[in-house]
Amino acid sequence: MMQFAHAHLAKAKGLTFYKLMGSGKGDGFNPWPDWSVYSLLMIWEDITAAEDFINNSKLFDSYRDHAKEVWTLYLQNSRADGKWSGTNPFQPQPNPPTTSPRIAVITRATIRIRKLRKFWQYVPTSSIPLTNNPGLIFTKGIGEVPVLQMATFSLWQNESALKQFAYQSKEHQKAIRMTRKLDWYKEELFARFWVIKENGSWQIRNDD
Repeated sequence: MMQFAHAHLAKAKGLTFYKLMGSGKGDGFNPWPDWSVYSLLMIWEDITAAEDFINNSKLFDSYRDHAKEVWTLYLQNSRADGKWSGTNPFQPQPNPPTTSPRIAVITRATIRIRKLRKFWQYVPTSSIPLTNNPGLIFTKGIGEVPVLQMATFSLWQNESALKQFAYQSKEHQKAIRMTRKLDWYKEELFARFWVIKENGSWQIRNDD
């Protein structure tokens, strides 16, 4: 299903960027693959083109036929720093499109091969603040290439909860300092989004 999606996505009207990704076991970064969960990131010219493809394309019909659950989130970018495959594909918008307080975040990196061991040794420590975090709704590790090209997607109750994690977590602050000192990444990107709407379900989550 991952391999054959390229032909459909290449012909999708209004699609400007996409990434097909697998996922890691559990929450957050994990080098061990979760063979039951996959992620498709798509950037569209407008929401009409996105909805048409998701609701009417043969690709998504096939996904729904094979999947126990499909969860689709419509997001609008509010900030994007760094690069993904040599470019920054996101175009931040100045104003939030919705009154929903939820904030979604994607952090993505290509890890330098010579830094892999040190990076993965520190991952469990840096993930401690996410455990039972009351402001965190959902998190999952995703990526294009296991171990080397990794990302996390997280969904937060509001901007305050995200900032509390980013600025008050000692483990997270240490991870930032170590990233700068040890130069773990060949390429990295941080992107923040407003949540416009969501459809479908993910475990206990649903579109209600």
